[in-house]
Amino acid sequence: MNYDDIIYEKDSGVATITINRPKVYNAFRAQTVVELIDAFQDAGWDREIGVVVLTGSGDKAFSTGGDQSIDSKGSGVYGKLRGTIGMPITELQALMRDIPKPVIAKVRGYAIGGGNVLATICDMTIASENAKFGQVGPKMGSVDPGWGTAYLAHIVGEKKAREIWYMCRQYTAQEAEAMGLVNKVVSDDQLDDEVDIWCQELVERSPTAIAIAKRSFNADTDHINGIGAMGMESLRLYYETEESKEGGNSFREKRKPEFRKYVK
Repeated sequence: MNYDDIIYEKDSGVATITINRPKVYNAFRAQTVVELIDAFQDAGWDREIGVVVLTGSGDKAFSTGGDQSIDSKGSGVYGKLRGTIGMPITELQALMRDIPKPVIAKVRGYAIGGGNVLATICDMTIASENAKFGQVGPKMGSVDPGWGTAYLAHIVGEKKAREIWYMCRQYTAQEAEAMGLVNKVVSDDQLDDEVDIWCQELVERSPTAIAIAKRSFNADTDHINGIGAMGMESLRLYYETEESKEGGNSFREKRKPEFRKYVK
């Protein structure tokens, strides 16, 4: 596949996948997700690759989730729908967990909304001290009804996960580390070197042992995939409501959303 929205590189046993849409804070559209799936498929089953790094282009954002500027919810991929909501995000999420390689999120700037979910799903997260994490779904007429909610609770605990989703606040890298959402925080100028150190250690480890360990870790939470699939069916119906559409409309019109006027 020829990539327009991502950069895919391999070097010394490390595959680096970069969301390359810095003008929109690396927000993803349906095409971006399809390209990410292709790259993860290739890296995940390449025997020369020992670890995969997911990051965002520039210093402003890792990713801010679905691109609201183009009303990406329900949009088709190359004119053809793919996935329950027209964007195969659950396919990508499941693939990131399924490949037998550790996936590291390298986070600079904002990891918000769907971007925060992607960082959450990664096996490990290393963040710059300027990173910010959080959810915006209830502010935008959206939600992640699987990995972004149920799995998040496994990582940070039920109370904190509910706070993150209900309140839609932003958390510093240090706060994210304290709650278990981030493995390590370093200064921005050290981030690349720190991730390289982790990667070089990982490529020296037994790939089969790591693959078995990853699948063993996943076994405890694989049922969330079913929850997410069921939730996406509900989300597809929700996206057709005026209440949900109010989130994207208010964002594009630069005003506060008025969700409650659509609740009957």
